[in-house]
Amino acid sequence: MTSIKFGTDGWRGVIAEDFTFANARIVAHAIARYVVRGEDAHKGVLVGYDHRYASDRIAAAVAEVISAGGTPVWLADKPCPTPAISYLVRHRKAAGGIVITASHNPYRWNGIKYKASYGSSALPSIVAQIERELETVVDKGLPPLPPRKDLIHSLEPRAPYLDALEKLVDWKRLRGAKLRFVFDPMHGSAAGLLPELFKRNGITCDEIRGTRDPRFGGVHPEPIEPHIEALRQAVWAGKYHAGFCADGDGDRIGAVNRDGVFVNPHQIFALLVWHLAGTRSLLGDIAKTFSVTKLIDRLAAKFGRKLHEVPIGFKYICELMLEQNILIGGEESGGIGTSLYLPERDATVSALLLAELMAWHGKSLGELLAALHAEFGEYHYGRIDLDLKPGQKEKALAHFSDGKLSRILDFPVVRREDMDGIKVYLGEAGWVMVRASGTENLLRVYSETTKPETTRRVLETVTQMVHNL
Repeated sequence: MTSIKFGTDGWRGVIAEDFTFANARIVAHAIARYVVRGEDAHKGVLVGYDHRYASDRIAAAVAEVISAGGTPVWLADKPCPTPAISYLVRHRKAAGGIVITASHNPYRWNGIKYKASYGSSALPSIVAQIERELETVVDKGLPPLPPRKDLIHSLEPRAPYLDALEKLVDWKRLRGAKLRFVFDPMHGSAAGLLPELFKRNGITCDEIRGTRDPRFGGVHPEPIEPHIEALRQAVWAGKYHAGFCADGDGDRIGAVNRDGVFVNPHQIFALLVWHLAGTRSLLGDIAKTFSVTKLIDRLAAKFGRKLHEVPIGFKYICELMLEQNILIGGEESGGIGTSLYLPERDATVSALLLAELMAWHGKSLGELLAALHAEFGEYHYGRIDLDLKPGQKEKALAHFSDGKLSRILDFPVVRREDMDGIKVYLGEAGWVMVRASGTENLLRVYSETTKPETTRRVLETVTQMVHNL
């Protein structure tokens, strides 16, 4: 029980080690107590789940715990992406939502995400209240009350969610472009969604890896390289105009250009800023997390939009979107939200908007990126995740915070920022950043420079520095 700790978006643990039925019930008990004290519990809680091992049975157990306090529960009758629960919480004016998922984590993990009444990640203030309830439940050893089966109802999560998404883009323009797409849900719970929306509107969209597989076909369900190799091969073989992929619970996006080149989340975010703020001239500011490309800064300046930079975790972007007019906000991991829809990440929404952008300009994703680079310069990003021995993460963070570090390779360290992790600026070449993961025992090393080779060299050098500490 002491292993329960909330990270950047809920609680996650290794199945059968930390993530057990007993611990899931404890977390559900804490959430139930928060809902009774902090929300209008009579509005009920929605519970959804992904394709992971035993997610459906954990969801049923969680629903029982929530019902025990007298709160009505609507339990999904099938797996669904996290954003579907977020949408339905807001659409139905529910008190909150719970999703059994570990998002993009490896198959051995599972977790619990809590979605607040506004339909997105719980704000830090809400998380703090749930954590206080968790301490009370654990410290006092409070057992949950008997379940109230009469308060547990069935929920069909997909149909209303798809109907809402269908209203977001210009289908006439998309049909006229005669584009062909392929979608890769990576065996996750977004399976079937994008193909259904496209096919409803007369657009070709085939699907790969759409079956449920709790082991995700042997790869991490994270839409970045090298895990998207199957999508790359499918794009080549089928001669599609583009391929889109979503992570295990459907809130993060990745893409592949028609030539098989991976379009990373930073590039996707930049393209969507360009589309919404530029092409569609929609109003609002722009928000990004601390590890996102500096190209967003240039785009914000180009379109005269205020740029907000926040710590890593979509909950910080969500907080801004609830308080201010934020047109679009995004994070390094491929989570992007827009005021057109919800203050929430959604891979399907991002894919629809990318397809609309391609149709609008009659260009491939690669050609659109080339146009951005021609106007704003080149930005090449990379990330390495290091699984380190105990204590090494702390040593690395201290080392990069130390003013004695004056150079990396041939580049002078000109300044540092410590909003979330340590970001070191390397003259005019770019930056490198080290940060401890909020959900896994990893040190993440990020870098962005003006040349792919430079980014690679910086990442390799910093990795070696960390291992030598």
